[in-house]
Amino acid sequence: MLCLMSSNVPQGIGFAPRPGPAHVIVLGNEKGGSGKSTTAMHVAVHLLRQGYRVGCLDLDARQGTLRRYIKNRLDFAKAKGLQIASPTYAVIERVELESRSDSIKREEAMLDAFIGEFQASHDFLIVDTPGSDSSLARRALGHADTLLTPMNDSFVDLDILGQIDSETYKVARLSHYSEVVWEQRKTRAARGGRAIDWVVMRNRLGTLDSHNNRAMETALGELSARIGFRLIHGLTERVIFRELFLKGLTLLDLRDVGDEVKLSMSHIAARQEVAQLVAALNLEDGAVTNPSLGTGRNAP
Repeated sequence: MLCLMSSNVPQGIGFAPRPGPAHVIVLGNEKGGSGKSTTAMHVAVHLLRQGYRVGCLDLDARQGTLRRYIKNRLDFAKAKGLQIASPTYAVIERVELESRSDSIKREEAMLDAFIGEFQASHDFLIVDTPGSDSSLARRALGHADTLLTPMNDSFVDLDILGQIDSETYKVARLSHYSEVVWEQRKTRAARGGRAIDWVVMRNRLGTLDSHNNRAMETALGELSARIGFRLIHGLTERVIFRELFLKGLTLLDLRDVGDEVKLSMSHIAARQEVAQLVAALNLEDGAVTNPSLGTGRNAP
């Protein structure tokens, strides 16, 4: 079942739609707790504040973190009498037919239909995928103009991209997820579609130089060259992100909600991190900095 909710909040001053179909941003990896939903919400609110029409699709019908985040936002705004921009959102519920293969086909058809509808009526569509492998997540990758993969800055999370030799920090083999992305990029290229801009975002970076940081830089640099993704810095671990979820707010909203949340120097620094993150994505000018499919053993 496709469940669609509209925020009914007017666009920002100076609104001018982007030309062409909506730019599709997919938040994806196969590990939970990496900050996908928090990142998705902050990117969505940034784009809304620029006057763009933004839709969000939550593919994790069971957990539904992004859906709950937006619902919290709408409930908070209504309770406080606030006019804060919220994205249109939808969730694709799990289909239960007698045949699982028929269920998957139905879910994938619903996903294609939803994306087609939103590409015609919005400027950006943000798709949040579950922290596990699923047919819908793989299908969404094929629609991505930008694939954003948040990961915690540790070798535990790096394993979602590839297995690393413990002595040399060289890539021993690619992960299942990297293989899936690779296949989707090849399929899209064969159809003559726009290259998928794959961006890996390092979350929860340590503030001090360390052996782990240097080793991560080495491993990620080799992976980036091998499978063709861009590497950007993400968000530092802060308690404020967990607190804002309950109100459906982002760091970008804090000046608009009066005394609900007191601004601190930490919040201001975090806002700057969000601004740098969005700028690094190159969304508003449609640029693709590195459309390469990579140069490793899986390259053509």
